[in-house]
Amino acid sequence: MNDFTRRLGKTICFLLGTFLAGCVQDVSHAAEKQPWFLGFGAPDYMEVWIETADVVDIRERVFRRAGSGIASVQNPVEHKGNPAGWPENPGSGKGKYVTGADLPRLVYVRWQSLAEPQTYEAYIVIPESAREIMRKPEKAFCNFGSEWVTESRKNLVIGLAPGGIAKVWLTGTCLKAIEIARIVGTVNKKGPYQGKNEGRYALPLEPESRAYVEKFGIPYGSW
Repeated sequence: MNDFTRRLGKTICFLLGTFLAGCVQDVSHAAEKQPWFLGFGAPDYMEVWIETADVVDIRERVFRRAGSGIASVQNPVEHKGNPAGWPENPGSGKGKYVTGADLPRLVYVRWQSLAEPQTYEAYIVIPESAREIMRKPEKAFCNFGSEWVTESRKNLVIGLAPGGIAKVWLTGTCLKAIEIARIVGTVNKKGPYQGKNEGRYALPLEPESRAYVEKFGIPYGSW
């Protein structure tokens, strides 16, 4: 922004008079915004299709379909994966930055558990303590860069598992993940795509996943 544009913006705010407070407030909110990433993962072989992930930020704005599509999952060949439990330090998963949003207050997720198959939904309330973690910069050593960096845990990662389990972590590029919530979602009785797809699910299981589930079943209760 050049000097002329900046001076013009200030003049407009001044001339509007009664809207001056509004101009100042918008600047304040803009200063508080912190970009954050919404990612999704699933245990080995337990493939997930996310119909929608809608976000409500702390300013009560709704960002529909902030996330959708397939969650990050590993399908090791020859049954060498282990879907039971969660990794000690999960990655950021598959997702994207929630453009224009302030920090999250609520995330609604509706997803298809393809291994069962079943459709679930969950309302995930993000506590203020979690947002404080997202705001707080910390020093961390990055192995891949062999250097110390300062960053915040601005990656909100949601693990989705059979049985409607949703587990939530905060992590950064180099900071270890911190668990902030575990939610048991509910079955969406309308089925996949709110009943608009004649009961058909988004994708068939990958061959490795199908072979694992047929041989070993689903480790319910481990998540």
